[in-house]
Amino acid sequence: MKYSGIGGQAVIEGIMMKNKEEYATAVRKPDGEIQVAKDRYVSLTEKVKLFSLPFIRGIFSFADSMILGMKTLTWSASFFEDDEDSQPGKFELWLDKVFGEKVETALMSLVMVFSVLMAVVIFMVFPLLIAGVFRKFIPSPTVMAILEGLIRISIFIAYIKLISRMEDIRRTFMYHGAEHKCINCIEHGLELTVENVRQSSKQHKRCGTSFLLIVMVISILFFMVIRVDTIWLRIVSRIVLIPVIAGVSYEFLRLAGRSDNRLVDLLSRPGMWMQNLTTKEPDDSMIQVAIQAVEAVFDWKAYLNENFPGWEGKD
Repeated sequence: MKYSGIGGQAVIEGIMMKNKEEYATAVRKPDGEIQVAKDRYVSLTEKVKLFSLPFIRGIFSFADSMILGMKTLTWSASFFEDDEDSQPGKFELWLDKVFGEKVETALMSLVMVFSVLMAVVIFMVFPLLIAGVFRKFIPSPTVMAILEGLIRISIFIAYIKLISRMEDIRRTFMYHGAEHKCINCIEHGLELTVENVRQSSKQHKRCGTSFLLIVMVISILFFMVIRVDTIWLRIVSRIVLIPVIAGVSYEFLRLAGRSDNRLVDLLSRPGMWMQNLTTKEPDDSMIQVAIQAVEAVFDWKAYLNENFPGWEGKD
């Protein structure tokens, strides 16, 4: 595998692919046409030198993914909004009055803040409270940290299983699989065709799902060492240490995405297995969308010529 530098995410009926500062979002519209939009996004780690330092850059790279993710999701959703005429409600009128033309940006910011807060409550605070029920019977702080981590992972798996029953989410997971397959196809020296992409793996070491699992595992190690007496201090510690845990987790994911080391591959396996929950096998029409997103921002032929001499005609 040769690192390409491209990455992306699934959106509503489409895929966003990013290469350095350029990104493109391809969406299969209701009429069957593929619409592609290309733009530029300068990372926070590029704008501020301090943010690019190891263990710090992971925090701001996560912020970048949230900002760009919401932007591309909103754009993809615009093709599937209800076209029926309807009068705006009082809340919509109030938002328009207060924020004017910036109402969409304000809503995106509000949704991101709410999403982060809910994630912290559900995946960090809630597992701590559940594990606390067993504290009377389990005196060992180490065992308690492991139990809390296992509860956290169980909640995450249950959450993914639950939302994957929704048709829209299931299709998004299929596009997620198409995204991974395209990147794997290129990074394994194959021509970017529907057939080659179809045969490629839907698991990739640089996936956000792997990142989340790494966060959960590393949090166990942190909370084995950091011990506080009261429940309120435990809750505060879970919240305050999120950036630190995210920074460490990002560095491991960054290493894994660039390395073929056997130990790194072995440590990446749990995250790859977890991706079976968030990626599904795409159909050919989804793969076509993914290919167009890649080709809008990445010269895969030049990449293959540089990294895989003689790739033409390779099966």
